[in-house]
Amino acid sequence: MMATILISMNRLLFSFLATLMALASLMMPDFICAQNVNQIEIRVNGLGADTVYLANYYGAKMYYADTTVATNDGRFRFDAPQGDKGGKYAAILPGNIFIELVITGEEVKMTADLDDLPGSIEVKKSVENKLFYNYLSFIGEMREARAPIDQAYADSTISAVERESLMAEMSILNEEVVVRQKELVDSNPEALFAKMLQMVSEEDVPEAPEGVEDARTWQYYYYRSHFWDRVDLSDPRLVRDPAFHGILDQYWNGVLPQMPDSMLHWGIDLIDRAGHDEVFKYIMHYMTYASESSKIMCMDLVFVNLVDRYYRKGKATWMVQESLDKVLDRADDLRYTMCGHKIPNITLPDVTGQNWISLYDIDANFTIVSIWESNCGHCKVEMPKLKELYKKWHDKGVEVYAIGNDFETEPWIKFLEEQELTDWINVSDNPQINATDSATVLVHSGVTDLLSLNFRATFDVFATPKLFLLDRDKVIVAKQIGADQLGEILDRAMSEGMFEGEPDGGR
Repeated sequence: MMATILISMNRLLFSFLATLMALASLMMPDFICAQNVNQIEIRVNGLGADTVYLANYYGAKMYYADTTVATNDGRFRFDAPQGDKGGKYAAILPGNIFIELVITGEEVKMTADLDDLPGSIEVKKSVENKLFYNYLSFIGEMREARAPIDQAYADSTISAVERESLMAEMSILNEEVVVRQKELVDSNPEALFAKMLQMVSEEDVPEAPEGVEDARTWQYYYYRSHFWDRVDLSDPRLVRDPAFHGILDQYWNGVLPQMPDSMLHWGIDLIDRAGHDEVFKYIMHYMTYASESSKIMCMDLVFVNLVDRYYRKGKATWMVQESLDKVLDRADDLRYTMCGHKIPNITLPDVTGQNWISLYDIDANFTIVSIWESNCGHCKVEMPKLKELYKKWHDKGVEVYAIGNDFETEPWIKFLEEQELTDWINVSDNPQINATDSATVLVHSGVTDLLSLNFRATFDVFATPKLFLLDRDKVIVAKQIGADQLGEILDRAMSEGMFEGEPDGGR
């Protein structure tokens, strides 16, 4: 898949207008070493005596790394970060004006005019930055060549022949960019900028071999398997380039199928391929945060498994214990409600407070667990919908185990009676049951257990209503959904023959 000129320009200008982040976070390494020998020396005509900052990219964000004051004639210098602390940096002038730099520890000397940045930048000394700015100059020329073609192509009145001719011209320019990229990478295989350029240069996906029935699927698998071939996962300097974050984001949200099991498999595969602690840390942090905060149903399965596989086994070495404990605790909060896992057997009393009903005793093709409360506005919308859903599906083997979250009995029972929600199984707790002495007796006598009495923590209830769809074996099929989505899932299950027999609902 050849990179277009537009993509190349956008990616390789390296986010000159990126948002600054003012302080280091837990992810930010210590960058500047006092004993550095080489210097970054820059003169900006028209700058004057003013404060200049050195900042480093870390993924898509920037962090301040050093500060200095320019002389009256606009000269300033910084110690050059060494070794694996290199990457994409920027000298930040007053007004958030950037001079971006590729830093590898070598000496850097540059000049520029304040009124013409970055066009006036001249690299006096630095192999990396000569490669970088020569390439940016080339991209600028390609942009100028492309502009009239784009303008003509945007004219809706042109003929099909003219449009085809313009596309051919674009293709020629695209090929020039690809050729220049390849030449630069091939001629400078060890240069950091060449690695940065290689990282954003996608290769063509070959045609499927003869005899392959589904060529598009074959090409997708090829593309996914070779997606990271262009990235040196052993070079920690690449994480200090916003392009690395962009590629990781593209892989996670665009290349991988948005299904938790697949994302967990390929996520682990990529994390384990990281050839340096800094790369390992960045990828692992990205995936755990993305999965924990994802809006995709059941992605907490990915989060919990990643935490158990890496954080719980002491591999998050950069984290202080307090922060690590929070991650571990959050994984434990979600552990009992992961899709594909059997839900705990909740046993709570019904509206009489005398009859204890266990979730596992329900004999049904599907069981809907609904945690709700009478004073919740959204519950007042969803519960009537669930009532209609129950009427449609109960005879086909669907049961509802509704857990009242009110804690007080009166408003819970009043709402059930007013809304006529008494046909399904209704259970809840109350202050008397949860009193220390009562709870202790109930647990020790085997009537219920702590997971049941603490169902709010067990089910991670921070908002209501909260719905779970369980299969016959009480394995979680779906969660965090509304009644409308629930109906769609049941319709699909029926069409796929997932209903069987005539369960009596355990009633």
